[in-house]
Amino acid sequence: MYYIGVDLGTSAVKLLLMAHDGKIENIVSKEYPLYFPQPGWSEQKPEDWYSQVMAGIKELIKDVDKSQIAGISFGGQMHGLVILDENDNVIRPAILWNDGRTTKECDYLNNVIGKEKLSAYTANISFTGFTAPKILWVKNNEPENFAKICKIMLPKDYIAYKLSGVHCTDVSDASGMLIFDVKNRCWSKEMCEICGINESQLAKIYESYETVGTVLPEIAKELGIPESCKVVAGAGDNAAAAVGTCTVGDGSCNISLGTSGTIFISSKNFGVDKFNALHAFAHADGHYHLMGCMLSAASCNKWWMDEIIGTKDYAEEQKKIEKLGENHVYFLPYLMGERSPINDPLARGTFIGLTMDSTRADMTQAVLEGVAFALRDSFEVAKALGIEIKRTKICGGGAKSPLWKKMIANILNVKVDVIESEEGPALGGAMLAAVANGEFESVEAAAEKIVKIVDTIEPEPELVKKYEERYEQYRAIYPACKELFQKIQ
Repeated sequence: MYYIGVDLGTSAVKLLLMAHDGKIENIVSKEYPLYFPQPGWSEQKPEDWYSQVMAGIKELIKDVDKSQIAGISFGGQMHGLVILDENDNVIRPAILWNDGRTTKECDYLNNVIGKEKLSAYTANISFTGFTAPKILWVKNNEPENFAKICKIMLPKDYIAYKLSGVHCTDVSDASGMLIFDVKNRCWSKEMCEICGINESQLAKIYESYETVGTVLPEIAKELGIPESCKVVAGAGDNAAAAVGTCTVGDGSCNISLGTSGTIFISSKNFGVDKFNALHAFAHADGHYHLMGCMLSAASCNKWWMDEIIGTKDYAEEQKKIEKLGENHVYFLPYLMGERSPINDPLARGTFIGLTMDSTRADMTQAVLEGVAFALRDSFEVAKALGIEIKRTKICGGGAKSPLWKKMIANILNVKVDVIESEEGPALGGAMLAAVANGEFESVEAAAEKIVKIVDTIEPEPELVKKYEERYEQYRAIYPACKELFQKIQ
């Protein structure tokens, strides 16, 4: 049997075909446009996602026995607002996770409703990227569209609906909406009331490994796959990536260096830090996780390389970096504002410490180190909760850099395990489909069977010491700049 994992990303959809034993048979990627109608806004058309998913599946399975396609599941960009009318037509373009238009709505939720209430209702506080403030923004700014809403969905769930006809979501992705009671794994009646919606406008909730239905007959016919092919709920991209890196069970950690950056800690127990600096979400394995999310990670390096110094040869630029732990140039990686742990949409990217002898390599190094330092900020919150992390997996585009992995190992002072496949959410989605079809008895069993560690980067005591001093200097920069960021908007 074969299983399809659909990773619905921000710039492209990646589709992965996995055999029943975990072997990856094929990978296809299809891009779609990203729209910025106003500064700080970020939108996509759900119809573009669907057309590229269908085109991608056809290409993915063209050389295999299509009668053996047994399941499809998902990992997907979180928090995006997709709204459908009574005929299930998309009302307006989706407002994405990295959209910053909801500052007023977040202020209302956090300061008028109050962070304590939000945390009690959902285990989280409001961030500009979350779905609830987007719903309020539509209510406040597009009342004619708000009045048409029949269903509120997340990006990957729109694809699941198009394939199965079922309005569904999963616990991990729903956790990032600020409408979901994470502890009790159900919709929050209080948050529905605050947002001015009713529960019937929300999708049915499933565990990530549960089957929501089978492909519609017309979809089966178009793709040439059996009508018995299961559509499985799937997970938010970070939870799906965690499955694909075996970050399941209790106390496992994964760092993702994608467009955004995350530190993901799995736990069998529900827990919330008192400042809500980390997100407390339901996990795809049936348990829970803590997650710190920075809005710009590998995208910082891409911006620096592509837009500022004008090169595509990232590896060549990194070869010029020689003295780790000795750089006097620092970079705050807040190009899109920031979420964890500072929750400041007005924060901005900043170089500091430049002198006449600072070099291009120093600035490149500062960008890479700045992302690693920002990840450590979230890491420190987890440590303050008494969570001891001695090693982490790593995935995402940035994880292809040996230098960046070495920096992370020494800045966080943990062992960094490199896995055989860095396909993250797409592989996690395929694994969830396999679990739903009975190939494995649990998500943990699937992860332990399929995911293999091929290398480990060990921290070096001398370098750890140097970076400890650098981190103490780095962590003083944002507090010193915070009021300035507010003034320069």
